[in-house]
Amino acid sequence: MLGPAGTGKTMMAKALPGVLPGLTQEEALEITRIYSAAGKLHEAAGESGLVCVRPVRCPHHTASSPAVVGGGVIPRPGEVSLAHRGVLFLDELPEFPRQVLETLRQPLEDHVVTIARSHGAMKFPASFMLVAAMNPTPKGNMPVGEFGQREMERYLSRVSGPLLDRIDIHVEAPAVKWEQLSGGMRGGPAGTGTKEMREHAERARARQIARQGPLVTNSRLSGKMLDQIAPMSKEAMTLLGTAMTELGLSARAYDKIRRVSRTIADLAESDGIGADHVSEAVSYRLLDRNV
Repeated sequence: MLGPAGTGKTMMAKALPGVLPGLTQEEALEITRIYSAAGKLHEAAGESGLVCVRPVRCPHHTASSPAVVGGGVIPRPGEVSLAHRGVLFLDELPEFPRQVLETLRQPLEDHVVTIARSHGAMKFPASFMLVAAMNPTPKGNMPVGEFGQREMERYLSRVSGPLLDRIDIHVEAPAVKWEQLSGGMRGGPAGTGTKEMREHAERARARQIARQGPLVTNSRLSGKMLDQIAPMSKEAMTLLGTAMTELGLSARAYDKIRRVSRTIADLAESDGIGADHVSEAVSYRLLDRNV
């Protein structure tokens, strides 16, 4: 999420777990084992001894690489593993040291972290949803004019292109207008509630499970699987080809757009992928047009 300070980026990230489908028994057991290995089971599960809610981890931007991905003389899980089946939220993304951010590239692709030591190697699961927020400039404001645009480009360049390419969705979080802020006080329309959004997400997840089983979500679909279960209309393929050419998107972005389009179609309860689904998915590649 890219937008000026105070637009609700952090609030939306922390509210996200309330929209996600609940944990299955297998997922709860996986998370519980990780927290037990890290010596953090009591703080996560309390007296019940079982983690029953999706974790949300929010490391500070001063966190070291071992703290984020795991490590130590005796390897221990890091934040990416403690966020397994949940959300890893990185606020002020460009403020994290570049070497820390680059360590995320491998777990984002493989969903595991391998910690190698002279006496052997250990693997920790790391299938998490990365959510990141960043301001356009160090001051936190939206730049104006040519000088401000250059300042924004310098700030965004702190995050490498290969890492951004691994993030499925880039969206703008614009400043909220006074009319919208004051709408509730003046009897304006209320937004969609968390319960309604969660039910919508659960219906989409049920469609995925019926189509491809409980172990493979849309985000884990390979290119070959996408060819089989994410058929696109002719108009959708033409639109995707135009976007790939004009935006100079990578092969990785091509599959990510198809996965996001498949999910958008599931949310719309559509079996096929139409041009409107692809158009929305392409619009979520904001930073591909800015870096």
